Amino acid sequence: MISILKNNGIGILPTDTLYGVVGSAFSKKAVERIHQIKERDENKPFIVLLSQISDLAKFGITLNSTQKNYLDSVWPGPVSVILPCYANKFAYLHRDTKSIAFRIPKNKKLREFLLQTGPLVAPSANPQGEMPATTIREAKKYFSDNVDFYIAGGKKKGNENVFIPAPPKGGKPSKIVSLASDSPVIIRE
Repeated sequence: MISILKNNGIGILPTDTLYGVVGSAFSKKAVERIHQIKERDENKPFIVLLSQISDLAKFGITLNSTQKNYLDSVWPGPVSVILPCYANKFAYLHRDTKSIAFRIPKNKKLREFLLQTGPLVAPSANPQGEMPATTIREAKKYFSDNVDFYIAGGKKKGNENVFIPAPPKGGKPSKIVSLASDSPVIIRE
């Protein structure tokens, strides 16, 4: 699975909040493939999962003290934070928004997995306009053989802080906060 992700592959696995369609954030091919199979609006960027705050530097992001303090207070956890990203080489990620949403999951096993794979785009496992898959069976109905692997992790309902093989606990998708200005702005509660 790790080698598949490092070689432009994509798959379905449980994240800390929902099942996600995952691929390397550094693979334009994987990101475009996920956009295609999700039938996602071309202008809508994905959330990127990180293993640690220092991963932000890989995207050319330098934090000011206000941003760093805020991230220290919410990460790891189910809060996705939008940060400015002006690097043109990441236009396939930010979709000309010049910003990317990042999250460091609370679940330690998932963060350890991310240490091995590197940052992953991880939108919910559903075509745009459909309900997110809560089981592998539902994800397979959506994506069939259009992904390279499936990893089951029980029924997912969001904000679960679980990763293979822990049982789900229930909840909702991640909160989204923008740190593009001087103070945090809640985009999705």
